[in-house]
Amino acid sequence: MKKKLCCRLLSGGMAALLLTGCGNSSSGTVTAADSAASSESSEAADTAATEASTDTASDENVEIQVFIAASLSDVMDELASKYQESHPNVTITFNADSSGKLMTQIEEGYACDVFFSAAQKQMDELEDQGLVVDGTRHNVVNNQLVVITYKDSGTKVTGLENIGDATSIALADGSVPVGKYTRVAMVNAGLLESRDDPSTYTTEEISEALGGVEISEQSNVSKVLSAVSEHSCEVGTTYYSDVYGHEDDVDILQTVSYDLSGNIIYPIAQIVNDEATDAETAAAADFEAYVLSDGAKDVFTTYQFDTNVTD
Repeated sequence: MKKKLCCRLLSGGMAALLLTGCGNSSSGTVTAADSAASSESSEAADTAATEASTDTASDENVEIQVFIAASLSDVMDELASKYQESHPNVTITFNADSSGKLMTQIEEGYACDVFFSAAQKQMDELEDQGLVVDGTRHNVVNNQLVVITYKDSGTKVTGLENIGDATSIALADGSVPVGKYTRVAMVNAGLLESRDDPSTYTTEEISEALGGVEISEQSNVSKVLSAVSEHSCEVGTTYYSDVYGHEDDVDILQTVSYDLSGNIIYPIAQIVNDEATDAETAAAADFEAYVLSDGAKDVFTTYQFDTNVTD
C-alpha cells in the first residue's frame, strides 16, 4: 500500500494546514486564504477553471495528491482555490518541498497523482524509472535566479560577482534546484571551478572558494527567503517569483542572467499511482489541464513567472 502525505488540504475553496504526517514537506507555506493575488489574476483563474475541464472529470467526491516545488506554493494555492470553486467535489492535498525531496518520496512509494517540479532533473529521473504517466509531461513556466538581501541591510554585495563580501549567505543545498542553479551560475561567473555536476559542490567548498564566508545551508527555496527576510543571513539566492509579496522585507540585488544560470524550467506531469481510482485519475488529469490553460498562465505571470516556454 502506498503511503499518503497529509500536508495542505484545499477543499471547496477553503485551505487548511495539516501538520501531522508531513514527512519532509514544508509546513510553513502560505495558504490560499493568505495569498495576495490581484483581482485580474483571480478572474483569469476563474475562467481557466471553468474552461479547462475535461470530459473525463466526474462529480464524484475525490482527493488528489499534488506534489509541488516550494517556490510554487503561493501561486498554486490561488489556482487550486479558484479551481475548486467550479469543482467543489475535488479535494487537493498539496505536499510542498524541494523537488529533490519530493522525487525521493515518490520513489519511496508515497501516493502522488501530480508532480510539479522546479527542475527537469527530478522529472527526468522519475520518467526513466517509469513513474511518469506517458504523454502527461509538459513544461509550464520559467523562473529566474536572484540575489537578495533584507531591507536596509547596508550590504556591500551587488550580486554574484562579490557575494563573498557578505557577512553571511543563505544557500540551498545542491539537491535543491535553486541550489543547483546557484552553483551553475557561480561556475559560469568564475567563482567556482568547472566540474561535470556543479550541484555536487558542498557548502564548505563554496565557503572556501568565496574566502571563508559563513554559509547557512537551507533545505528549500522558501527557507532561504525566510533566512534573509528575518535577518538571519545578510544575502541569499532565491527565485524572482519568490520575492512576490515580500517586497517590504527584501531587496533584489541582482537578477542573474540565463547566460549564467541557464533556463529554470518547471515541468508538470501525472505520476503513476496504482491505488488511484478512475475518478481520482480523471481529476488529476483535469487539474493538470487547468494548470496548463491560458487562464492559468495569466495567474503565473502575476506571480512573476515567465510562461513563454515550450515543451
